[in-house]
Amino acid sequence: VQLQASGGGLVQAGGSLRLSCAASDRTYNYYAMGWFRQAPGKEREFVAAISWNGGSTKYADSVKGRFTISRDNAKITVALQMNQLKPEDTAVYYCAADPNNLSGGYYSREYDYWGQGTLVTVSS
Repeated sequence: VQLQASGGGLVQAGGSLRLSCAASDRTYNYYAMGWFRQAPGKEREFVAAISWNGGSTKYADSVKGRFTISRDNAKITVALQMNQLKPEDTAVYYCAADPNNLSGGYYSREYDYWGQGTLVTVSS
């Protein structure tokens, strides 16, 4: 499975962005998917995950209520809608596929496939 993330950019605080992750084949439809982010000088951290069928989602406390993860298995894509963005959301965002947990794990080591990352910059 190959993943391609897109949609990053520069936005002012309070604004919105929608990230998208496209998978290379329908094998992805059987995997939970997640988004992680890595800010300069910091470790990669969990943002959100969605189960293989979209039936369950989970979020980091820092983004809960502001970000929404969704998937479209017909289009083999997963999206991250980010609202009320804050400067501390600035990071490279990565999508990833977790074939080991139906609902998606919280740790990067649980994900076997990774996209290349897309940069989100939130100005104050």
